[in-house]
Amino acid sequence: MLIPPDQLLVFALASLALLLIPGPAVLYIVTRSAAQGPAAGVASVLGIQCGGMVHVLMATLGLSAILLSSALAFSLVKYAGAAYLVYLGLRTWFSREPLELGAAARQPLRQIFLQGFVVNALNPKTALFFFAFLPQFVDPARGAAWIQFLLLGLVFIILATFSDGAYALLSSSLGGWFRNKAREPRFAQGQRLVTGGIYIGLGLTAALTGNRHK
Repeated sequence: MLIPPDQLLVFALASLALLLIPGPAVLYIVTRSAAQGPAAGVASVLGIQCGGMVHVLMATLGLSAILLSSALAFSLVKYAGAAYLVYLGLRTWFSREPLELGAAARQPLRQIFLQGFVVNALNPKTALFFFAFLPQFVDPARGAAWIQFLLLGLVFIILATFSDGAYALLSSSLGGWFRNKAREPRFAQGQRLVTGGIYIGLGLTAALTGNRHK
């Protein structure tokens, strides 16, 4: 089996923990949904996920090439990815950037989709995240690594579609509540603490267990 059920479950739970915390993509979806309703929310979700697929394919090709060239280089990428996740967590903890969730002008659904696609596809932080996240759950001893990368990426995108879709539906009817909560310092601080803790926990787990298959 390319990906054991227990590994897939851990990956799915880690992905959900990250996806449920409001980030730039969620804030974009919530803003569009609150401004124009569920149809705009769905368009923004689809655009974001199509942009995410660009990074999944890039990570699949790039990481597979690294693995084929050198097992040592791939191990270095895994540990660098773990360190990057810890760095993201620490930066999130100490960040003082406010959540931006304001009003948005109405736009055609096609434009909302394209904007979501561009926002996610051209975000270098998203690319770095996939390169840091996916290798922690891939074991070349189980078979074709590129298939493992692709399967994990697709699982992440599917989970993201459902979680972001839930945000879109909720914010289309509770947009005012979302905007008010985003302005509360306590909410923003809690969001930073939880998000940073998830990043750090995932990075430390990857660093401590990254050589278990050797």
